Amino acid sequence: MTSRYIAIDWGSTNLRAWRYEGDNCLESRQSEAGITRLNGRTFDAVLAQVTEGWAEENTPIVMAGMVGSNAGWVNVPYLSCPARLADIGEQLTRVKDNVWIVPGLSINRDDNHNVMRGEETQLIGAHTLMPSALYVMPGTHCKWVRVNDDRVEDFRTVMTGELHHVLLKHTLVGAGLPEQTDSPEAFNAGLERGLQSPDILPRLFEVRASHVLGVRPREQVSEFLSGLLIGSEVASMGDDVPSQQAVTLVASPSLTARYQRAFELFGRRSQTLSGDAAFQAGIRSIAHAVAK
Repeated sequence: MTSRYIAIDWGSTNLRAWRYEGDNCLESRQSEAGITRLNGRTFDAVLAQVTEGWAEENTPIVMAGMVGSNAGWVNVPYLSCPARLADIGEQLTRVKDNVWIVPGLSINRDDNHNVMRGEETQLIGAHTLMPSALYVMPGTHCKWVRVNDDRVEDFRTVMTGELHHVLLKHTLVGAGLPEQTDSPEAFNAGLERGLQSPDILPRLFEVRASHVLGVRPREQVSEFLSGLLIGSEVASMGDDVPSQQAVTLVASPSLTARYQRAFELFGRRSQTLSGDAAFQAGIRSIAHAVAK
């Protein structure tokens, strides 16, 4: 098999593609043709467009993310946890010649029903680049993942990012607000409130009341709410984190900075890793496994 291959991160709203030779990225492309934005096109047609001029004969294409969901190209089965990270690259689903989709991970217990797609590929790369026992992967749906050696033992999902968006865009909390501005002060104030009072439901209406009463500028509601939600998440989930254990944060620098501040105030050590770097390391590892 050729040393050249194509890696695809195909999510709900966006698609990113990389053309590799070995570990060297030759070119990258982005598209807004996520699985919910095909606009009548087939998955095959979108893939052909985004990889135009790339795919030589027998060039393998490895895809991860929501493209493997029940709303995607093929509903790829989840691997049940506990699962070895190496198992992920050995359980790919082929959708056509030389095109594979990475499986997600699942947990199905009475005390925890959870799934992930896309983060498992980041996790493979993260564990290669920065071995850890606990990964926190912020985003629309933040994943808290426990790893023992090379086995994913357990994970949970906190809908912090989505809740922030929904509250601001579709509830009274964000109704009638002007354009929001960055404010580290407002974020830290929300963070401290969330860490001190992780029972978030009684606090949410206060976000609106505080600016109605003139306590907080209306332009800083988003930042305060972000801090409140992240603080509540870390306080709720972090109680189970041993004080001597470092948390590895995997996301964009802007998101990891927010969570790192939260863990600092919570009294826990953390280290950060770029989500893009983790994903690309993970997808390269899987593609190399395909080539064997």
